[in-house]
Amino acid sequence: MYWEEEKSVSTDMESSLSSEEQTERMVIKNADLSIVVEEPSQSMDAIGKMAEDMGGFIVSSYLYQTETDNGVSVPRASITIRVPSGRLNSALDQIKSGAGRILSENISGEDVTREYTDLGSRLRNLENAEAQLIEIMDNATKTEDVLSVYNQLVEVQEEIEVITGQMQYYERSAALSAISVDIQANEAVQPLTIGGWQPVGVAKRAIQALINALKFFGNTAIWLILFLLPVVLILYFPVRWLWKGIKFLFKSKKGKKKEIAKEKGEEQTPKE
Repeated sequence: MYWEEEKSVSTDMESSLSSEEQTERMVIKNADLSIVVEEPSQSMDAIGKMAEDMGGFIVSSYLYQTETDNGVSVPRASITIRVPSGRLNSALDQIKSGAGRILSENISGEDVTREYTDLGSRLRNLENAEAQLIEIMDNATKTEDVLSVYNQLVEVQEEIEVITGQMQYYERSAALSAISVDIQANEAVQPLTIGGWQPVGVAKRAIQALINALKFFGNTAIWLILFLLPVVLILYFPVRWLWKGIKFLFKSKKGKKKEIAKEKGEEQTPKE
């Protein structure tokens, strides 16, 4: 009997694995790019138009002004688009072809096949339970039974809605890849040079040295306040009381010696 149960469990696991292997892999692919161009606003518009031409859309876009190290105001933009996952590489190639420089590029992929398959199994079970509850409720004659089955049916339907939403999210994310692009103006990444000398690099090193020095003094101050000061205060009062006690005893002994010496002096002095 035990062998039969173990064989049944093993068969279920094998069938689950085989169904997962037969299911088409569902991978969510996204990309992040940081590029340098002459005109960030024009590049942002071109990327948005490219996404629409590919059957995708613009998720968000933002154009703003920043300042360079020498105080010059330059434009900067960021845009996030979604394109069909099958055209992700093509979209990245087009974006990079219109850029003067590529500062960074990152492509990530997340395989959600197992999660999607598990959600599908749960959804089928819940839909079967929903059909059975509807049949039971239709055949119920007592009001209490109808209400009880109805409450169970509502819970099952809520779970169905949640799982359906999760599956749709996976489907949309796998079908449309997200590309986030940070677009900088060429002036923003050009080092300030005076006769071959780059004061920006020197300034950065000086600022870093200042930060390191401030960190050292800050850490020292924290140690003094949080560690050394409480220790000094804890030791100060006992030592002070002990010192006062020693001084008091010393004065008491000295006073007694003076009194004894005075008494002896009076005894040795002859009476007239």
